[in-house]
Amino acid sequence: MIEAVIFDMDGVLADTEYYYENRRKNFLLENGIPIPEGNFIGSNEKAIWEAIVPHDPVRRQEMLMAYREYRKARPTPYGKLTDPQAEPLMNALRSRGLKVAVASSSAAPDIMKMLTEGGLKAMVDFAFSGEDCAAHKPAPDMSVQNVVLCT
Repeated sequence: MIEAVIFDMDGVLADTEYYYENRRKNFLLENGIPIPEGNFIGSNEKAIWEAIVPHDPVRRQEMLMAYREYRKARPTPYGKLTDPQAEPLMNALRSRGLKVAVASSSAAPDIMKMLTEGGLKAMVDFAFSGEDCAAHKPAPDMSVQNVVLCT
């Protein structure tokens, strides 16, 4: 018997991947850093910066810190990027007595911000962040001990 439905956040509940990629590319261009081939959709911060600055851990850390400030000044507009079908779907699931959860490699504060700005927080029973896992994507480390109650 199905008791809950778990949604991914980026690319499922909110169309954020294109926004993230463009913000990162703009940062790299503004700082004269070559843009790597491919994209980082579905990746995590550690893997992304290891790919961008592979051989200099000190420079990598400097760029990461600079990017975090850049990102803070250009917050993700979750309210605009949240799928308008997410709320009616979650309402339908909850009306059938199902629990609703979000599992994402994003940081817990970002998950909560998306749920709040996207108008979904009241419909989500649990949220799981990849930050709380011993091993990040693609490791299968999401588990019950990583549950954060949303209400």
